Amino acid sequence: MPGKASEPALPSTTISPRAIWAGGLLVIAAVLLTLVSGWRQGLLLLIGGALGVVLYHAAFGFTSAWRVFITDRRGRGLRAQMLMLAIAVVLFFPVLAGGSLWGQEVSGFVSPLGTSVVVGAFLFGLGMQLGGGCASGTLFTVGGGNARMMITLIFFCVGSVIGTAHFSWWQSLPSLPAVSLVDSFGSLGGIIVSLVLFAIIVVVTRTLEKRRHGSLEKAAVTDSQPRGLSRFLRGPWPLLAGAVALALLNFATLALAGRPWGITSAFALWGTKAYTALGFDVSDWGYWQAAGNAKALAAPLYHDITTVMNIGIIVGALAAALLAGKFAPKWNIPLRSLVAAVLGGLMLGYGARLAFGCNIGAYFGGIASGSLHGWLWLVAAFAGNMLGVRLRPFFSLAPRKAVSRADLA
Repeated sequence: MPGKASEPALPSTTISPRAIWAGGLLVIAAVLLTLVSGWRQGLLLLIGGALGVVLYHAAFGFTSAWRVFITDRRGRGLRAQMLMLAIAVVLFFPVLAGGSLWGQEVSGFVSPLGTSVVVGAFLFGLGMQLGGGCASGTLFTVGGGNARMMITLIFFCVGSVIGTAHFSWWQSLPSLPAVSLVDSFGSLGGIIVSLVLFAIIVVVTRTLEKRRHGSLEKAAVTDSQPRGLSRFLRGPWPLLAGAVALALLNFATLALAGRPWGITSAFALWGTKAYTALGFDVSDWGYWQAAGNAKALAAPLYHDITTVMNIGIIVGALAAALLAGKFAPKWNIPLRSLVAAVLGGLMLGYGARLAFGCNIGAYFGGIASGSLHGWLWLVAAFAGNMLGVRLRPFFSLAPRKAVSRADLA
């Protein structure tokens, strides 16, 4: 209900019964999924749940980190992303060079450098600031009880369907071949090149932050902040701990799924299945004629790795919100904010299809795979974020405010 208060304050080590139910539901679903679709799917559901917990407890947002740097030159969030990427490339590159991990064939997300990536990433970046989140941010805030982000998610799916309809045309535009740092420089050379680029971004953000503020921002610590086991269960987690955990969980995804973590292909799949259920035909759409996509469209959703992990993220974030006593959805969404959620969701979905992914599949997964398209995505999406930040006040959205875990309910 709109005015409903959050759960009563719990003793520091007491676990909310509703959180236990959410966690238990995830485990039961993983067991059932193992029976019908194999043990890898069951484990990937649990990894998705772990990702949801990490994203929520660490409040690891790409959108807020970029917005705070653009508006206020605070770069702590961006530097955490560089740490995450650095760990990922060190883990990923040797494995991708070898082609297998523990008997599982593996491949990265390596895509062409085309017009569609530039336009799609720019639109996605713009949508991040209007919609209020990226792909991972949308999922974990929905799980955390943010009603506005449910609107963003719905139109994320709609925009994804439109993007698949136009996909072939965008791919016909000028493009350069895909480039892999692993193929070009070898695993060690690719790691060195990547680490140098990450270091440059860290130095630039530190320099600009000190120039603006005189010193670097430090994580807020209060006397009331939980410690030990209580902090692990209820949060908040240090931002850097979130960065490390996300890199490790992405590597676990690579080991089980044979490819990095992705999110938005499932949104296109969900939306298109709904669209075809209404009697519409997509058989002549180039995107759905590709063998892998056609197979996913014909199969049940529980066979789709990305869908399984996305559901895990939502349920994991729900459990984390309940553990923190922060699950209290608010349904009174201002009209301008609602319009921004609709527009932002459409741009997020459309842009992700054009750009071969989102902040996870193209940025995190692309760079972790050694693909130059991940770096191109970063530049174009950051430009889109800069425009989006300027447009936020028009929709009565705070231009400077960073999203904290407390804002997710």
